Amino acid sequence: MPRICRPVHLKDPAPVPEPEPEPVAGCDVCAALARQRTEAHTTGDKTTAIDCNIEIRHHPHPKREGR
Repeated sequence: MPRICRPVHLKDPAPVPEPEPEPVAGCDVCAALARQRTEAHTTGDKTTAIDCNIEIRHHPHPKREGR
């Protein structure tokens, strides 16, 4: 007698990664994170590169006037 198997439900394909954020011009923190990210890419340290991207995205900047 054949074995009855349950259907397999596959997840959606992996999401497309977001482009790397651009550091805000004139921000020393963003510039340092961008340098650290570049070094991480050079050495193949993907975890640190991703961490730098997250920090650049979420690093607070004062609101500009008129916005």
